[in-house]
Amino acid sequence: MDEVEVEVETEINPTEDVEKVKQAIENLFGSLEYEIVPIHRGSLLKAKAKDLDALTKFWNLLRRERIRDAARTVLFEGVNEKSITFYLNKQVAYAGHISFSKPVAESPLGPIKVHIKCAEPKRLIDWLAPKTTT
Repeated sequence: MDEVEVEVETEINPTEDVEKVKQAIENLFGSLEYEIVPIHRGSLLKAKAKDLDALTKFWNLLRRERIRDAARTVLFEGVNEKSITFYLNKQVAYAGHISFSKPVAESPLGPIKVHIKCAEPKRLIDWLAPKTTT
C-alpha cells in the first residue's frame, strides 16, 4: 500500500475532558501525535499519523463489529481524488466502538472528522472494508 496520512480532528467543548477526547480517538486509531488549537468556543484537537499502522485498530474494529459493508458505503461516499473523509460519533468512539456520523447535528458533542490522504483511496477502502458478499 502506498503512503497513507491520517488526520483526525474534533472540537473539544468546554464541558469535555481533553484526556477523554484523546481516549476516544485512541480507541479507534491507536497512538497519534496531538495538537490542541484554541477556537471560539473550546478548542480543536488535531491528531496525525503517517503510516498504515494508524488504521490497524480501525481495521480490526470494522471486523469485530461486523460493519464492513456499511463502512464501505460511507467510505466510498467520502472519496475524493486522493483522499477519503468521514465522520464518527465521539461518544461511541469513547466506548470503543465505531458509529459513522454526519458532519453536523447528529452527534451532540460534535463528530470526529477523519481525513485519510493516499494515492489510491479505492484500494485503501478495499483493504479496510472489503465486500463481505459477492
